[in-house]
Amino acid sequence: MHGSHLRPVSNAKGFDMACGSTSLWAGEATWFCCGNAWGSCGSAGTGACGTCQSAKNMAAWPNLSAACWDITRPDLCGENMPRRTCGAVMNVRHQCSGATVCVTLADCGPRTKSFCGEAACCNGACRTNRVIDLTPSAFTAIGSLSSGKLPVYIYE
Repeated sequence: MHGSHLRPVSNAKGFDMACGSTSLWAGEATWFCCGNAWGSCGSAGTGACGTCQSAKNMAAWPNLSAACWDITRPDLCGENMPRRTCGAVMNVRHQCSGATVCVTLADCGPRTKSFCGEAACCNGACRTNRVIDLTPSAFTAIGSLSSGKLPVYIYE
């Protein structure tokens, strides 16, 4: 990506935030349900931040807090990702199609340590380890729920 491609979005608290293009991480994206029933999701909890909704472009990050880190332990898979907290905004890009979605962090996850070495590939290029969970709304913006996982780049 060249230059900064910013797009304003509202975070969980209603403040306008910008989705950036500074590289942060890469790996597998999976999806999860939260909040009110929506699409293929039944009603679920609203996540660690209390704001998560399946119908919104939201995500879960393995280093949302120290307590989250203790559960997800991405370091056991060689993923020493930085701390980002509730309301942080990230731009997630599908490695092969280039489709992007701007998400707001609203939960802790995925449990990276349980999937060390798992790979998502397209066109012969792979990303390993689950590093971000997307709500169904966010996941379908860049891929098909039936794929279950996607190789992605993450920017802020």
